[in-house]
Amino acid sequence: MSYKRIDVLEAQELIGEHLAQVIDIRDAMSYQAGHIPDSKLVGDQNIEEFLEQADKSLPLIVCCYHGNMSQGAADYFHNKGFKATYSLDGGFEAWSRVSPSF
Repeated sequence: MSYKRIDVLEAQELIGEHLAQVIDIRDAMSYQAGHIPDSKLVGDQNIEEFLEQADKSLPLIVCCYHGNMSQGAADYFHNKGFKATYSLDGGFEAWSRVSPSF
């Protein structure tokens, strides 16, 4: 497996210490309703721009709704050159239960 699954507490630690970047692959309306602080919305419209500008040496945490779609996306980004990629277990739903102030 080219990516790792990460739980919310592990993700919070990496994010809090500024040791990872976070992308959100949900739709724009869901992202606007709530998202992980400092995460970037990445979709078909801006994926190429993100790939050109991202620091691929920093770990990348991928967030979706429930942690399913992020697994395939984490694998995709790993294959695009990111040194370490993570799929957020439980997705934004799990994040919002543990970190209600988003």
